[in-house]
Order: sequence, then C-alpha cells, then structure tokens
Amino acid sequence: MIDLTKLTTETRNQKTMNLDQQTTGEILSLMNREDQTVAQSVSTVLSNIEEAVKKIINSFENNGRLFYIGAGTSGRLGVLDAAECVPTFGTDPEMVQGLIAGGMQAMTVAVEGAEDSKSLGVDDLKKQHLSSEDTVVGIAASGRTPYVVGGLDYATSVGANTVSLACNRDAEISKHAEIKIEVPVGPEILTGSTRLKSGTAQKMVLNMLSTASMIGIGKVYKNLMVDVKATNDKLVERSKRIIMQATDCDYATSASFFEQANHDVKLAIVMILTGLDKIQSEQRLRHSKGFVRDSVQNGGTN
Repeated sequence: MIDLTKLTTETRNQKTMNLDQQTTGEILSLMNREDQTVAQSVSTVLSNIEEAVKKIINSFENNGRLFYIGAGTSGRLGVLDAAECVPTFGTDPEMVQGLIAGGMQAMTVAVEGAEDSKSLGVDDLKKQHLSSEDTVVGIAASGRTPYVVGGLDYATSVGANTVSLACNRDAEISKHAEIKIEVPVGPEILTGSTRLKSGTAQKMVLNMLSTASMIGIGKVYKNLMVDVKATNDKLVERSKRIIMQATDCDYATSASFFEQANHDVKLAIVMILTGLDKIQSEQRLRHSKGFVRDSVQNGGTN
C-alpha cells in the first residue's frame, strides 16, 4: 500500500471539515481565502525558480529544448504552458514540449496506470531524442509520480538539465533532479483534489519558467511580446498595436511596416526605430541574437 499520510496535499484541511454543509457563498469565500496563500508559497522558492530559468535559457542558447513531463493535472498544465509558447513567443513547437503520461488522449480522458510506470517516462523522452542540451522539468503535485521519476532519471543519464516541481516538502522527485522547486500549499479544501491550490501553484511556476526564459533569449522588448505570430485576425491587430506601442507611431505607419516586414513584428520595430531598411534591420537582429533593444541602441554589436 502506498503511504500518502506524509503528503500535505493528501491531508484534510481543518478549515473545511463541514464543506458539504456550507452555502455556495461560504464555499467560494473559503476557496478564495485559501487561493490567496498560493502566491505567498511560490514567493518562498523564487531563488530555485531563478536557477531553473538560467538552465532553460542556457538550453535555448545552445539549440536545446524544454520538456515538461507529468501525469494528470500536472501533465496537462505542462502541455498547456508548452502550447502557449508558440503563439505568444513565436517558437517552433519543438522548442517547448509537454509530455503527459498516457499520451495526448490523457489530456481529456484518464489513462489508468500510466503514471505508475517509470519506463513510460523513459520511453516518452527517448522518442524525442533527448540530448544533453535539453532541460526536463518533472511536475508532480504529490512529488512521487513514478512516470516523472523515470523521466528525470533518464534525463540525468543523458546529461540533460533536470528540474523538479512538487507541492510537498521533501518530495521524492526532488531527489532525482539537479534543481528542486517545492511549493507546499498545504491541504486542499477538497481533500486530495490537487487541481485546486496545487494546480494553481504549478501554473504560477510554469508561467515564470517559460516567460522569464523567453525574456532571457530576446523574445520581449520592454514589456511587449515582439515575437508574437499573427495567425488570426485578432493577432494581426495585436501585432500592429505592439508596433505602435514600441515605436510611438500611428496605426497607418504600423500597418505599413508590418507588411514591409512580412508580418515580422520585431523586424518592423527595428526598421521604424533605426530608420534602416529591411535587410539592414535583419542584419542587426541577427548580430544582436534577436534582442530588439540591442539592435536599436548598439547596432547589434554586444
């Protein structure tokens, strides 16, 4: 029998012992109060998150990739964060990937027993031809999921960077990663339902990992997502608005340079701010490794 008694995510919350007798308003107020503790819990591990971000940036700078690996809610959150990187930062789908125990069908339907297999975690990473340039983030609210343990151990064996993310102290997966991120959010209001505070904590950390890493490789100028890909009408208009905000130009100018740059927001911004033509602006961006500020201020020489 698996001993879950030491996991705070599995213990009963003394504040919610009469949850089934409370009014809807009381339940919602209680959930809201409990959720407010999550951000504070995340704040206690910012140094660990920073260390992980540095590893991820290093992977990206060496043509490596970021893999999230998890089961159930944890796996789904990893897949979600990976998927959002494509439209937000204009990344190739291969650059950030989410792997979930049981495969993509497990996003909507539970695949029984998949999370209990270490070998499945190994197999899923092998299929991606994991290398020493990659970073693997193992996610498990409980901190003990065998699928994640197997994946982290395999990642270590090929020399990849390894990070663990759990919502319990002294988590088992922490022993299998270079960098451990433990966010103890305490008992859930609904005992063992780790899609609640634990899920929120994991989502916060994943937001930090991906966003800070993308900023670190030049995907952001000021606070604007300048590598956004205009794949629909809404994103076309957002792209033009970003150009306007970055350069203080009017809509007509923004739209004109957006077309001249073949819908490359970053390129359009550099063209406007430097007064250079498309080819010269492309050269500056290449020299600056994609950093807009460096392209504009230093000519891409740093």
